Amino acid sequence: MQCRLGCGACCIAPSITSPIPGMPNGKPAGVRCIQLDDRNLCKIFGQPGRPAVCSDFKPDPDICGSTDAVALSVLTELEAATVRAG
Repeated sequence: MQCRLGCGACCIAPSITSPIPGMPNGKPAGVRCIQLDDRNLCKIFGQPGRPAVCSDFKPDPDICGSTDAVALSVLTELEAATVRAG
């Protein structure tokens, strides 16, 4: 599956504990990454400062679904399940 440009769900729903340029302590779940622009595109895509967790994420139909809203919902649920299991 190819990433849907402008979705941004993976830059909003999950928490990221590694530093992000402009967010040295990472970001909490549900908070827009500071590197997500107004069109929901990553400003540091392909750059060395982009966290590995971001670069390693691969879109998948089971996670991303068929719409941006589904992707945000699924990723939000997965994040919540991770917190409960942790």
